[in-house]
Amino acid sequence: MRRINNLLSLALIVSVTMFSCSDQQEPIADDLSVPSDVVAQIAALGFDVDNFVPTRFESGYLVEGDIYLTDQSIAEMGKGNPIAAVEQYSTDNLVSTNGNRVISIYAPVGGRNGYSAGMIAGLDLAIARYNAENLEISFQRVTSSGGADISMTRLSKRDERRGVLGSAGFPTSSGDPYGNIKMSGVLESSYGLSTAGIATIIAHEMGHCIGFRHTDYFNRSISCGGSASNEGSSGVGANHIPGTPTGATASAKSWMLACTDGGDRPFNNDDKTALDYLY
Repeated sequence: MRRINNLLSLALIVSVTMFSCSDQQEPIADDLSVPSDVVAQIAALGFDVDNFVPTRFESGYLVEGDIYLTDQSIAEMGKGNPIAAVEQYSTDNLVSTNGNRVISIYAPVGGRNGYSAGMIAGLDLAIARYNAENLEISFQRVTSSGGADISMTRLSKRDERRGVLGSAGFPTSSGDPYGNIKMSGVLESSYGLSTAGIATIIAHEMGHCIGFRHTDYFNRSISCGGSASNEGSSGVGANHIPGTPTGATASAKSWMLACTDGGDRPFNNDDKTALDYLY
């Protein structure tokens, strides 16, 4: 997502570099470029590498703003194809519920690598929004990382300073949610986001973990501006969710739009239909 001061990416601001204040600055690597052969593989999967240039991230690559890929996940994906325009859509893999599944989320609190009270309040609100839908999945924040289904851990200071806000992946083939959300710890202090704005961004990444893709995947310019860009199936599938409309609009403010203005986006009626259909 992006749209804080001329479009802020949920994960990576391409055209604007943000800096946060810190007394203990870490050196920033100058070269975050991805080898051309890897870029070609990512493009072959259907990801947009022209408008959203992949960058090195953690032990892999950050693609289209907030999608985290590794060499292994790239190798396991099939070749992607552009798909017709539809509003709500999911990946091929979804979370197995067995009728009722509680997904635990851990986030460290305080300290250099932990989150502020404001960030934790945003996480709690994101969890409450999902739980209010009475789905076959629910979320619970836990205080220990041991056994947690999803760990929300802080980005490095380098990534926070270069504008990365968050990243996540998609469910596993065995029916488990993606196990790690990387989130910036400065959404409140550097970007001035409210608890509701923070909750929207975290809920977006949680959405990826349980199998949602961007609402405007077929044309990211709907929420991000710029030229039209189709994400395609990207090797993980992009399946239309029955009961949701074709097309997408920025004014509908779906929580899974690719870009955001940093404001509050609780689930709209179509989002609720999509959640209820899948879970």
